[in-house]
Amino acid sequence: MPFIMLTVLIDMLAIGIIIPVLPSIIGRFTQSPAEQAWWYGAAGFAFGMANFLASPLLGALSDQHGRRPVLLLGFLGLALSFFGTAAAVGLWMLVLVRAIGGAMQSNMAIANAYVADITTPEERTRQFGMLGAMMGVGFIFGPVLGGLLGAVNLQLPFVVAGSLALVNLAYGWWVLPESLPPGRRKKIARSALNPLASLRDLTQLRGVGLLVGVVSFSSLAQFMLYTSWVLYNTYKFGWGPKENGASLAVVGIVTVVVQGLLLGHLLRWLGAPRLVIFGLLSSALSYLAWGLATEGWMMYGIIALNVLGATVSSGVQSLISAAADGGSQGKTLGAVSALNSLTAVVAPLIAAPLLAMVSHLPRGDWRIGSVFYFCALLQAVSLWLAWKHLRRHGRSTPS
Repeated sequence: MPFIMLTVLIDMLAIGIIIPVLPSIIGRFTQSPAEQAWWYGAAGFAFGMANFLASPLLGALSDQHGRRPVLLLGFLGLALSFFGTAAAVGLWMLVLVRAIGGAMQSNMAIANAYVADITTPEERTRQFGMLGAMMGVGFIFGPVLGGLLGAVNLQLPFVVAGSLALVNLAYGWWVLPESLPPGRRKKIARSALNPLASLRDLTQLRGVGLLVGVVSFSSLAQFMLYTSWVLYNTYKFGWGPKENGASLAVVGIVTVVVQGLLLGHLLRWLGAPRLVIFGLLSSALSYLAWGLATEGWMMYGIIALNVLGATVSSGVQSLISAAADGGSQGKTLGAVSALNSLTAVVAPLIAAPLLAMVSHLPRGDWRIGSVFYFCALLQAVSLWLAWKHLRRHGRSTPS
């Protein structure tokens, strides 16, 4: 566990470093804020689509050849993506290197498989929690470091992130042991290469029904938030990499505190069904408040108040797990992961046009929050679907 935890920490630190500065890098090659928003969406779509299409193949390769080689390939892909972004001479190159990075990078999925290889079922949940904690720590410090480095030079965060990826590559090559012994490996099945196969399986599960819509709409809202956060704050408040990095660090801190310290208490107090309802309501109101905020400091206050919103993904996942029978848990949760990946592909296609339409407005204009108003609507639909599901199946859903 210490080996793979350090690997994930470095990986998330590298990814977090670039988030506050990638829109600014793209802005260097565009003539207007609207054009910047469109190309930022194109880069996000290229990464997400390449990752969605390649992830089943990388997962199958890890089943056949072991986890270590695929992790090493992912570190190499990240390094190429980061260094390529720093050296980019045009928008086409930025989109290309993001696509290459997305196609080669499935480190988190492989890291989860690595943990499953080396743990017993009894201790697996706790070890997954430790892995999630490392992700959270990396995402807290990564954006802060990226913001500080970006304030010095926009290309510097990408050079540092690429260097961290190379450190991970060397660490994995010399130190990280293989977790999957040859006797447990299996050949690649053609059906495993279809990224949509698990989604089809999810729709066929009894008792899930409306929860598929809850996952789809709430996940789409969340990924639209990730896609829009930096550009929105830039257009609305004039924030730069430093301010955006600090705000993302606060998001990471709240998430880690809620998931690591408060979630268990909230589950015992409210139960999973009510926690999902209150969490979706809190998220919908928070998206609306972010869109209507008139001062930058308000964004921090809303982040801190949206405690229940940070529990939505865990609560919905628990409802889906409860709705599936005991023999299909792995397939069900794998399908949820695939559905989340698909929404990450769709999110830039919606967020970029919404941001482009309002990019010409003066700072502080309430209409700049259009992307967050749309996210609030998505969460309201998720809330309605969750309420309908719980009215039908609430008695059979364990808390």
